[in-house]
Amino acid sequence: MSIKQLTTLIIGAAISALLSSPLFAAASPTAHQYKAPLNSYGQPDLEGTWTNATLTVLERPKEYGARLIMTPEEVKKVEGDDAKMYAADAAPRDPKFKTTDLPHECGKGFSGAGCGYNFAWIDPGNNIMRVNGEPRSSFITDPADGRLPPAKPGVVVENPYLHYGENPENQTLAERCLSSFGYSAGPVMLPLLYNNNYEIAQSKDTVAIVIEMVHDVRIIRIGGKHRTDGARPWMGDSIGWYEGPTLVVETTNFPQATALQGAWKQLKVTERFTRVAPHRILYKFKVEDPTVWDRPWSGEYEFSPSKGRIFEYACHEGNYALSGILAGMRADESAAEKAKAAGSGKAEAPAAQSVGKK
Repeated sequence: MSIKQLTTLIIGAAISALLSSPLFAAASPTAHQYKAPLNSYGQPDLEGTWTNATLTVLERPKEYGARLIMTPEEVKKVEGDDAKMYAADAAPRDPKFKTTDLPHECGKGFSGAGCGYNFAWIDPGNNIMRVNGEPRSSFITDPADGRLPPAKPGVVVENPYLHYGENPENQTLAERCLSSFGYSAGPVMLPLLYNNNYEIAQSKDTVAIVIEMVHDVRIIRIGGKHRTDGARPWMGDSIGWYEGPTLVVETTNFPQATALQGAWKQLKVTERFTRVAPHRILYKFKVEDPTVWDRPWSGEYEFSPSKGRIFEYACHEGNYALSGILAGMRADESAAEKAKAAGSGKAEAPAAQSVGKK
C-alpha cells in the first residue's frame, strides 16, 4: 500500500469516527433523529409537567425585521438587561417606599403603580426561546415579518373594559376567575407573567392539558368529531389524532368571550405537539379565520420541563380585588352625582369609561 493510499484510509476512518460520535450528533440536528418513547397505548409519550416561560414574545419586535434568528449579541443584551432588572428589584428598599415613588416604566409591560408587582412574585422566564437550538425573535414564523397579518376592513376587536366596574359580569373572565389570563390556556397557548406551567396526561382516547393559571383543563378527544349542537365551550372544542410521533389537535367552536385577536366564530387553530428530545416538546400552531384575516398565520416554540408539580391556583383565596373594583366604581359614581347635584359644572362620567385603556 502506498503512502498516499494509507493517508487517505486514515483520514477517512477519522472522519467516519467523528460523524458517529455523540459530540457531532449533538451539534448537528440532522445527524441523529430523536425517537420519542411510546406509552402503554402505543402513542408518542408527551406526559409530564412542562413550561413555556420565555422572554420571546408572540409578535416580533419591529427592529428585527424579517430576521427570525437572533444574533448572539442580541441575545446577550436582552437576557442581560433582564438580569439587571431583577438585580435592581432585589436591592434593599426603603420600607416607607410608596407606589407613587415607583418608576414610570419598570419593564415587563408595567408602569406606575403596576410596578408594585415585585419580581419575587412573578416568573415570566429569563431566557430567549430556542427552537432546535436557534434563539428566536418571535413565536410567529409566518408571515415572514413575525407579525400578525392585518385584520380585514371593518373588523373590530371589542374593548373588554368598555363596561368595566358596572357589575361582576362585565369584568374579564380572568378577573372573575373563570378562565386564564390572556391566552395561557389557549389555543394558542402563550406564556404570561407567571404560572406558565402545563401538565399533559394521556389515555387511550383522551389527552388532558392542565394549565396552572386559573385551574383550566383542556380536554382533547382523540379520534372525536367536532360538536354540532351549537355549544361553544371555554377554550373551544378540541379533537385530536396522532401522526407518527406527533399529536395533532384541531380546535373550533370558540365562544366570543375567549376570542383570539378578535377571531372566534369561524376561528380554527391547529396545534402539533412533537417530542423532539428527552426534555423538549416542539409546539407548532396555525391560526385561521377568513372573516378576520385574509390569510392564516402560524408559529412555533419549544416546551421545556417545569420544576416540580402543578399546585392549585386558588384565584379567589383572600382576593378582595373584585369587590374593591366594584366598590371603587360605586364611589366614583356617587361623587359624580354629588358634583352634578351641587351644580359645580365639573362633573365627569365615572372612571368606568376609562379604566383599562392604559
